Formats: sequence, structure tokens, C-alpha cells
Amino acid sequence: MHSSEFSYHLPSEAIAQEAIEPRDAARLLVARTLEDRLFSDFPDLLDAGDLVVVNNTRVRPARVHATKETGGRVELLLTKQISASTWEALVRPARRMRPGSELTVGPLTIVVVTEPDRGVVTMEVSPETSVDEVLREFGEVPLPPYFHGTLDDDERYQTMFARTVGSAAAPTAALHFTPGIVEALHSRGVRIVDVELEVGLDTFRPMDDGPIGDHAMHEERYTVPAATADAIAETKASGSRVVAVGTTVVRTLETAAEPDGDVQPGSGSTDLFITPGFKAKVVDAMVTNFHAPGTTLIVMIAALMGPAWRAAYAHALGSGYRFLSFGDAMFIEVDQ
Repeated sequence: MHSSEFSYHLPSEAIAQEAIEPRDAARLLVARTLEDRLFSDFPDLLDAGDLVVVNNTRVRPARVHATKETGGRVELLLTKQISASTWEALVRPARRMRPGSELTVGPLTIVVVTEPDRGVVTMEVSPETSVDEVLREFGEVPLPPYFHGTLDDDERYQTMFARTVGSAAAPTAALHFTPGIVEALHSRGVRIVDVELEVGLDTFRPMDDGPIGDHAMHEERYTVPAATADAIAETKASGSRVVAVGTTVVRTLETAAEPDGDVQPGSGSTDLFITPGFKAKVVDAMVTNFHAPGTTLIVMIAALMGPAWRAAYAHALGSGYRFLSFGDAMFIEVDQ
């Protein structure tokens, strides 16, 4: 399949430029029936015994302004920690970055190790023990580049489940959840468990033009707690549904699953690219936002929904739904 098959026209006015309040006032499209609802109705779509799985990752304040040896300034976005002292970062402007280039951020010394690749470099940071401390003092939460609005509080770009620092972007499907939603789910007999997946920027980048099989997914670290694996096994044994909140949860669960669908607890990394023809072993339904054209996220939605994804997106665009990170949501029942 060609990357062009996963494109569509996204008008700029359809991209959400403000964070709606309250969070659960966002709209919710039920994909199978094209029914328009509010996210506050989400608990009504689930049954007693269903299991909701969320990503507990927290966005790192990873955007910083660094000083070059010449005194010039560059912007760094630390996207992934590779080892104790090695990081991957998006640098702007990247055109004059070369291996050996030295930068400083507060007490940190940063040495560029690789040539920029689409703006991304690998770098060595010292002292390695103070990186997160320096980011807390000098860093900013990296809001999406297509979001031109403002937030009164950076916590609005964190989910209510955010606990473990490590992501370059929020798992945005869970931004719609509120304590009221959680209480309503529990009242219906729906349990909520979590996984952790460190969201990287490569997930959201458009694919290059060409066959989707040529696209290389970058690895993202994940953890599945034993309690979550046990809850999934119990849910499957009872005939109830596993509902993933967001594409990151889908990738985590399907990566951690054995061929028979048994989810293994533990930590690892995933470069799973879910494409049409993929059969989900674990996930029965999912909540997701509306994604940018030509991304691996759209390919995943096409794999889980089949061709009906186009009708759902056309309905959403025609009905004024808000797209991307601070936009509205869709509830998908996965094709089995």
C-alpha cells in the first residue's frame, strides 16, 4: 500500500487551537454508527466487566534553548533518552549542527554526536545526573507545533493519569478524561488499569512518499504492570472487552501479546507498525483523537476500522469536529 492512500484534506480551521473546558465537553463520534455524542457520554458505551487501559506517561519539559560556542542560540527538544548520558533531540535550526558541536544549557554541556537527520541528532550530555533537574528549571513542555493557541496551565497538556516522566508528547486520547468520567466508569462496573509507553515524536511525523512498508518505525519504551496483564486475562476470560485509550496503548498491548493474545507483563521496546491486514489479539475497542493525514496513526486506524475510516473522517470534518491533539474523540470497535 502507498502512503498516499492514507492522506486526506485537513483544513487549517479544523485543527483545534484551544483546549476545551471541561475536558469531557469534547465531542465523541461513535464510528460504527456515525452517532454524534459528547465525551461525557463515554461511560454509556461500555458494559460492566469491560476494561479500560490508559497510558500513564507524563510529558517531560523537554524544550530548551541552548547556547552555541559562538554565542548563538538553538532550540532543542529532547525526544528520547538512549542511555544514561546519550539523548536524541530535535534541533532547530539544524543546518549548522555538526558532530562535535558543543552547546550549553545551564550547567549542562552537550556535544552533538551525529549529523542531523530530518533535524534529529544524537548527543552526549554531562553531567548526566542533572538532566531532569535542569529541564525542570530551564525547560518548557513541548506543545504540538500545529497548536498556535495558549494554555493557562501546562498541566492541561498532561492527562489525569500522568505519573511517569518520559514522553515528548502527551497520549492525547486520555486528555478527555476527568474524575467524573472515572467515577461513572467505576459505577458501571468498568475497571481502569494502566501501561506506560514513552511517546516519541516519530509516531506523529508524516510518512515519506512511497510504500508504507518502507517506513521505519522508531522504537518506544513500554512497561506492562503485572496487575494490568492479570486484569486483561480476566477480562478476556469473561468475554468482556479491552478498551484501549489511544494509539500508544494499542501498540503497547499488541506488542506485549503472545500469538494467543496472552499479554506478558514487563518492560521492553516496540517498533510495531500496525498496518491493514493486522489482526488485533488484545484490543476490542479504542478511544482516539482525529489524526493528521499521512501519519502512521492514520494507518493504524485504517487497520483497525477497515475502509470505514474514511467515512468517519468525512463525517467528522463535515460536522465540525475538532482535529489533532486538543480536538475531539472517536470511539472505535475494532474489526476482528
